[in-house]
Amino acid sequence: MAVEICVKAAAGAPDILGDCPFSQRVQLTLEEKKVPYKLHLINTDDKPQWFLEVNPEGKVPVIKFDDKWIADSDVIVGIIEEKYPNPSLSPPSEVSSVGSKVFPSFVKFLKSKDSTDGSEQALIDELKALDEHLSTKGPYVNGENICAVDLSLAPKLYHLDVALGHFKKWSVPESLTHVHNYMKLLFSRESFQKTKAAKEFVIAGWAPKVNA
Repeated sequence: MAVEICVKAAAGAPDILGDCPFSQRVQLTLEEKKVPYKLHLINTDDKPQWFLEVNPEGKVPVIKFDDKWIADSDVIVGIIEEKYPNPSLSPPSEVSSVGSKVFPSFVKFLKSKDSTDGSEQALIDELKALDEHLSTKGPYVNGENICAVDLSLAPKLYHLDVALGHFKKWSVPESLTHVHNYMKLLFSRESFQKTKAAKEFVIAGWAPKVNA
């Protein structure tokens, strides 16, 4: 019985994969473990009744295991790891929080209307810390083999790259060579290519938040 997963559909295009980085994280985990799954695209502006019945909070992603729907990408990834232990994607505890502040720092800078509020430098500092880690431990967060931390960071770095490039004409400083190489590695993986949202949908997804 194939695993079933509900993810966000693209804004204004309900038949196309949407731009939710947490949904992509779960898809990446299933793809890297070669677990077959059935995908349900959910129009988050007009959620179908059956979806709200099984998932009253209406959040994505949710996944179905043993006739039970489960929410929260952290919980979902943990269950996938338990049920499908090979290949192991479980990171050692010392790398589990690497890069964890990159996404909130990116969101703050993206939404910032004040160039003196320190949000750009805060993001650069987080990316520098990631670069330093990768310089000694790379090419992935835990060395040669990809792990769950990479699969969480990959969609977030993609959103950072696309959204800041579009809305702020900003890109990761060239001096952070390890981060640049890391992004290339992640974005070129077959699992990523199969599960990424098109750039225009990433931009459309962030536009209301940027313009708020």
